[in-house]
Amino acid sequence: MDENEDVLVNVRQGVGLITLNRPKAINSLTHPMVNAISPVLTEWADDGDVHTVVIDGAGERGLCAGGDIVAIYHSAKAGGSEARQFWYDEYRLNAQIARLGKPYVALMDGIVMGGGVGVAVHGSVRVVTDTTKMAMPEVGIGFIPDVGGTLILSRAPGLLGTHAALTGATFGAGDAIAMGFADHFVPHGAIAAFKETVIADGVDAALAAHSAEPPASQILSQREWIDRCYAGATATEIVDALRGDDATAAHDAADLIETRSPVSVSVALEAVRRATKLDTLEDVLRQEYRTSCGSLRSHDLVEGIRAQVIDKDRNPKWSPASLAAVTTADVEAYFAPADRELEFS
Repeated sequence: MDENEDVLVNVRQGVGLITLNRPKAINSLTHPMVNAISPVLTEWADDGDVHTVVIDGAGERGLCAGGDIVAIYHSAKAGGSEARQFWYDEYRLNAQIARLGKPYVALMDGIVMGGGVGVAVHGSVRVVTDTTKMAMPEVGIGFIPDVGGTLILSRAPGLLGTHAALTGATFGAGDAIAMGFADHFVPHGAIAAFKETVIADGVDAALAAHSAEPPASQILSQREWIDRCYAGATATEIVDALRGDDATAAHDAADLIETRSPVSVSVALEAVRRATKLDTLEDVLRQEYRTSCGSLRSHDLVEGIRAQVIDKDRNPKWSPASLAAVTTADVEAYFAPADRELEFS
């Protein structure tokens, strides 16, 4: 593909290379990008001359900052059909990555959030660096963690995943490995050499030559208060427990949650808990497709994106305005069947 494309694709020595190429937008994922990647993976899955796939991001800022939420905003205001189709195809791509059957190496250098997590963490070789800034920050824009993220959040040690989902907080390499979002740590300065070694000598040789001991997980060291506080039945009870805890970090978490969309926080809590009972990534993606479609029916998705990236006043007016005002019916509505359910071929 030529250098103006948003996805660059190449094959070198049996390694299929995918580079997300929107560096000015931190490689935010668009619908055309999803539709460019999927057929390439289909082709490579059946190509005996391609034995490994590597995905990375152009520029210095990160692999991918997430989905193109400006496009989601405009679609939501126009009825949501384009957003629904984007998610439909994106989530199918997430599942396609997971079942590729060949090593899929995700270089999660720099910012990796939302949709960027989706194109990375379902691969078989997930590499983070000392510059990795990962998050599932959806509740901050009136959305719900998606792209299969609730599967990983639900299976993180203790209630670490619930903490990450409800706060939307950023975490680094050590935390990403501890929570199950990544497998290997390679220093940022070695990531280019790591990629070249994968091409020249294979994944095992690259890991042997360039991987290192990851930094200690900060979130894992805080598991005691996290497990205690996030055990509450509702988001309101969780915030109350955080406020009443002795740990300063617990109070910080409560402060952060209370800036998020109350209904999104409440739905995210339910989604992670339901995901613990779902067996497969496809099952979780079907649930996430429902909650994403539910967000399109909400006030908060449009308002959250408006406040964060359109008007940039950082002052969203959520509705319902508080966690206490969110009803069980409000939450259940997000899990209602979609007009067109997500299916996998």
